[in-house]
Amino acid sequence: MAGSTFWPVVLFGMFGSLLGLILNHFLPLMWLRLNGSPPPKGSFGWPILGQTLAFLKPHPSNSLGAFLQHHCSRYGKVFKSHLFLSPTIVSCDQELNYFILQNEGKLFECSYPKPIHGILGKSSMLVAVADTHKRLRNVAVSLVTITKSKPEFLSDIEATTISILHSWKDKSQVIFCEEARKFTFNVIVKQVLGLTPDEPQTTRILEDFLTFMRGLISLPLYIPGTPYARAVKARRRISSTVKAIIEERRRQAAETSTNSSSSKRSDFLEILMDVDTLSEDEKVSFILDSLLGGYETTSLLISMAVYFLAQSPSALQQLKVEHQNIRGGKQKEEYLNWEDYKKMEFTQNVINEALRCGNVVKFVHRKALKDVKFRDYLIPSGWKVLPVFSAAHLDPSLHASALEFHPWRWEKIQSQDQTCKRFTPFGGGSRCCPGSELGKLEVAIFLHHLVQNFRWRTEDDDQPIAFPYVEFQRGLPLHLEHCPIN
Repeated sequence: MAGSTFWPVVLFGMFGSLLGLILNHFLPLMWLRLNGSPPPKGSFGWPILGQTLAFLKPHPSNSLGAFLQHHCSRYGKVFKSHLFLSPTIVSCDQELNYFILQNEGKLFECSYPKPIHGILGKSSMLVAVADTHKRLRNVAVSLVTITKSKPEFLSDIEATTISILHSWKDKSQVIFCEEARKFTFNVIVKQVLGLTPDEPQTTRILEDFLTFMRGLISLPLYIPGTPYARAVKARRRISSTVKAIIEERRRQAAETSTNSSSSKRSDFLEILMDVDTLSEDEKVSFILDSLLGGYETTSLLISMAVYFLAQSPSALQQLKVEHQNIRGGKQKEEYLNWEDYKKMEFTQNVINEALRCGNVVKFVHRKALKDVKFRDYLIPSGWKVLPVFSAAHLDPSLHASALEFHPWRWEKIQSQDQTCKRFTPFGGGSRCCPGSELGKLEVAIFLHHLVQNFRWRTEDDDQPIAFPYVEFQRGLPLHLEHCPIN
């Protein structure tokens, strides 16, 4: 009897799921027509699939891509679509994007697809909302402030830079994205967990983290052997490793409680262990978020800067002069300090321009918490909203010769308010990346040593591609010539 009812139940469940997806596609449009509310123009595309595949079609990251170009020319900078199984408002309008970011938690909230939650975990700051996100972010800001004040912070970054570049001395070619990831991982794992590159735990965490990263940009199919399933398991292993490190720290603290000042560390984890407002799972998720932010985004930014500098000899030459002048005021092997970093003004222009042209973060996911009127149309409650940051970055009405890498444009920008509206490489509002300045610092120190020790050229057929996550097609091979200035 049980066997005879099994397949009808399965078929009924599949039919119900399919019907639900179809209704999810058509009901929002039917409701809007009945309600008489005018949403932005646009199209929902195919049933169930919507326009997701076209939206995700790979394209150069320093371009909008065919999907956005076509829809903006046909419907305007704000249009409706059906993406990631949800009715969606897509915004390529800088004013609406700014409005969305400034009304986080009031009119809009973070709303990534559910499979992302499965990998990141429910306690991740990247997917948390409301008071939970505020509490986690306050801890993040505090940690960043403490880290910047540590005397050894700059020297740790510089020592890692010198180590990476020293390994290139006898090489004529490197795959730069791999080297950049190695650099940023070594930096962040030291700052977060106090681990050095040659420790077994570091190797284990890196292996699991690479599996984790591959799953973030894969189809969300939890079937044994798929990248998504492997990523979920890798996250569990990383969590177990971090928990083991926490337990070991506590055991060591208990054993040396009479002389705690001599054994106290100053990494993220040591500080986190004393934060009473976070649960154990939140602390583990916080560590994972810190590794994710400090690893992938920063390594990609370094790669973008190196790629665009190879295309602009004049910018590279001015960058070299700036860093030669800074090095000229120091002893031969003396490390950089905060005053040196403040002198890197053109370096900051290069970094900003690499962010604008490369679009490390292309868009973010939000959801309307209530009906929102903007100009003469409605953003319906419950609909997803995608503010596309790259649209403002590449808009010729906001940036002259927008497709050209031109760091000098940042010397002319006077209004900070206007900059915030047309330049949002790390998001904005209450969800702006708290570690963005630390990432820029890492890039600046790396470039300081790179431009004084190497010449490089890229290959013509390699460029940054948005999938929508950005990566270089071939990992950015660099042809090197070792030519130290000193």
